[in-house]
Amino acid sequence: MKNFLKTSFFIIPFILISCATLQKQESEEKNDFTIAFGSCNKQSMDNILWKEIKKNNPNLWIWGGDNIYADTHDMNKLKNDYDVLKNQKGYLSLINKIPVMATWDDHDYGKNDSGVESPVKKEAQKVFLDFFNVDAKSLRRKQEGIYHSKIFKTTEGNIKVIILDTRYFRTALTKSTKNSKRFMPNTYGNGTVLGATQWQWLTGELKNSKADFNIIVSSIQVLAAEHGFETWGNFPHEVEKLKKTILKSNAKGVLLLSGDRHISEFSKTTVANLSYPLIDFTSSGLTHAYNGFTSETNKYRIQNVVSSISFGVLKFDFKTHKITMQMRGKNNKLLQELFQVYP
Repeated sequence: MKNFLKTSFFIIPFILISCATLQKQESEEKNDFTIAFGSCNKQSMDNILWKEIKKNNPNLWIWGGDNIYADTHDMNKLKNDYDVLKNQKGYLSLINKIPVMATWDDHDYGKNDSGVESPVKKEAQKVFLDFFNVDAKSLRRKQEGIYHSKIFKTTEGNIKVIILDTRYFRTALTKSTKNSKRFMPNTYGNGTVLGATQWQWLTGELKNSKADFNIIVSSIQVLAAEHGFETWGNFPHEVEKLKKTILKSNAKGVLLLSGDRHISEFSKTTVANLSYPLIDFTSSGLTHAYNGFTSETNKYRIQNVVSSISFGVLKFDFKTHKITMQMRGKNNKLLQELFQVYP
């Protein structure tokens, strides 16, 4: 017994020191740039993840859509709901010293699943831009749609973030008549997600990009197409057009971010002649998730679906051309991780 106590005396402190060392190493881990992002945030609910997001010391926060749940054509209600978001505990503390970029989805744009037909889209755009303090002289105040981009320069390299608007110009969806799914793919060539003007803009943004990494933000999923909800897959010709646009642009390190689904997952595919795989990192939702999720087909999915509240983290390493993609949840717990090295 005495020998056991002597041994324990030396072993226990060693274990404690080892654990402390690991925690210290994790806290001191350096990245060239960190982006945190998320979607599906009910402004009337407590968001317990704001403080967890802050622990990752992001250099940028990206809203992936459904930033509030207004579902309205009443602009007074829309403004009031944004005010509630501003007062969510921890939100202002997170964004106080870092830039914010944002797109919208249906619940903060108009009515559920709405697109080009929304009668108040111009008014909703103004409320959106006002909330995010977009300068009165910005081109975004004059254009139709909230798409925009920004380059983040570091001493090691540059990252270009391209925000798409998948609402303002998105044409009608085809309701499914064959099964319990909500929508089915349009006839190939019928309809658009981005509209002609935004497509032209996106083509130029990628073609002219000299950035080491190019992050494209879409409120709806790009690759996952079998679930029957909103997705680029309802416009299969638009998915192919996006792949060809990325390929022809020669843009480096293109990664897709999406939201909307109340689940988080990684989708991955190869594009002929593209020197790296195309990944769609879906992170959803911030205040509520599809806790009852059991299964859903996605031929592009790698790893597993996360059906608890979560947010996404991207860590960039310019020397190795690597992006570390993480799903994190309560208590900043790492739920899933994916690495991708780009040429």
